[in-house]
Amino acid sequence: MKRSTHRQPATMFATMFATALCALTLSLPLTPLHSQARPTPPRTGNVIPGIEVLLTDSLHLIKGKRVGLLTNHSGRDRKGTSTIDLLFKAPGVKLTALYGPEHGIRGEAKAGEKISSGVDEKTGVTVHSLYGAVETPTPAMLKDIDVLLYDIQDVGARVYTSQWTLALTAASAGKPIIILDRPSPIRADRFEGNILDLKSRSLVGQHAVALRYGLTPGELMRYLVGTKALNAQVTVIPMKNYTRAMWFDETGIPRVNPSPNLRTLDAELLYPGTVFFEGTNATEGRGTDAPFTLMGADYLTDHVAIARTLNALKLPGVRFDTATRTIEAGYKFGGKTIPMIKVIVTDRNAVKPVELGIRMLRAFYAAHPKEFTWREPTVNTAGRIKGIDRLAGTDQLTKAVEAGTETALIAQWNADAAKFATLVKPYLLYR
Repeated sequence: MKRSTHRQPATMFATMFATALCALTLSLPLTPLHSQARPTPPRTGNVIPGIEVLLTDSLHLIKGKRVGLLTNHSGRDRKGTSTIDLLFKAPGVKLTALYGPEHGIRGEAKAGEKISSGVDEKTGVTVHSLYGAVETPTPAMLKDIDVLLYDIQDVGARVYTSQWTLALTAASAGKPIIILDRPSPIRADRFEGNILDLKSRSLVGQHAVALRYGLTPGELMRYLVGTKALNAQVTVIPMKNYTRAMWFDETGIPRVNPSPNLRTLDAELLYPGTVFFEGTNATEGRGTDAPFTLMGADYLTDHVAIARTLNALKLPGVRFDTATRTIEAGYKFGGKTIPMIKVIVTDRNAVKPVELGIRMLRAFYAAHPKEFTWREPTVNTAGRIKGIDRLAGTDQLTKAVEAGTETALIAQWNADAAKFATLVKPYLLYR
């Protein structure tokens, strides 16, 4: 199959735009991993997402073609109109198939809940589920399309599933892929965490990228194709007016929760680290009012002492407080009122979420070595693997937490992140 990283011009303007941005990006150094904090600037951005650029500048790429769309509720323009509806009504475009990732095309399903195929009630277009019994589209699912578009707002973390649904689809589709680019909500100039060990690959980590990978969806696919990790024909429709140091609330794009349990930008920022608690018998806060900012367990006998221990570490940009919550039924500790640790972001530009997550795991383990456990192994393509190893992309995290060598692990992962930041430079689209 012929590969292309960005060989099909969107239009003369879009091509010149992307090329100029890429050249400018490569001439500038990336923000250091440990940059100094800066005040949060006013929210005056005017970032135009890829879907709007497609409709105004590049519609010729899909006119007269049968179009498939991999999307969810986060794919929309700045007025809030769904990309599904925009393409369905676009002149000369025939939307023939929809593909739903985790949470479904309307984003209403719980994390891990299997999604069924069916028909989109609003448009009557067939919906194929890619989260359930099938994670990669079958030939029958692709027979009625000429090109596949992707429009999903991800969260800049390797453990999110949507970008890997895209990667699996791109690798197997045998169709041109067009990515309608969107921001990294937690800044696209920060890199943290280890590079995934492919022995631990799963739908929460398919390729060897850093945990907080500092790329937009389009840049991530450019990197995978450009380094031959992925064999696919990919075109990226870049955003306009986007810069790498932007937080999502600085872009001017209205916020939509990317998934049901990521309800604030602070939660998205902490997610690359606090998500580790999914792989334990403590809770990451699902079933509370603030998932991924609240961690707890019914066996915490002194959560005040744990918060004190964590605050003594003086981790940048955060402080820790205590809380209690009654957990909603259907989640860990459902129906119980349990003690919890609350993470409060005090300077988002200084927070290092991956290190924070590791330090919190160690604090819980050190306080309760007998009660605190890792989730039972599940089965992936490489065999049986702990849930935590899938999330961490390695088996080294559990060993370090149990041995108390987490500081050495953090140093090793920082080196991985710095290496990854260098590897991706040729594939960046924005300065």
